[in-house]
Amino acid sequence: MNKNRYLLCLLACGMMLYYALPKLSVTAEGLAGIFSISWLVLCLFVIAGNLSALLYAPKKAKSANKTTSQKTRKKLRQYN
Repeated sequence: MNKNRYLLCLLACGMMLYYALPKLSVTAEGLAGIFSISWLVLCLFVIAGNLSALLYAPKKAKSANKTTSQKTRKKLRQYN
């Protein structure tokens, strides 16, 4: 479930970057240049955070599912 959310955030950030990049002027002076640079830095942070969360997410262990099913079997045996 979380991987889908990370992919969706990456796609949304990519779309915003695709539409905003031609309109941002990094070489502009004053507030326009500062805004452009800060927006690009924030976009890179968002991309880096979502990529790291997607790539380094812990894997689900299959052995954990087996141990829980064994525990539930023991509990069911106790009730019988």
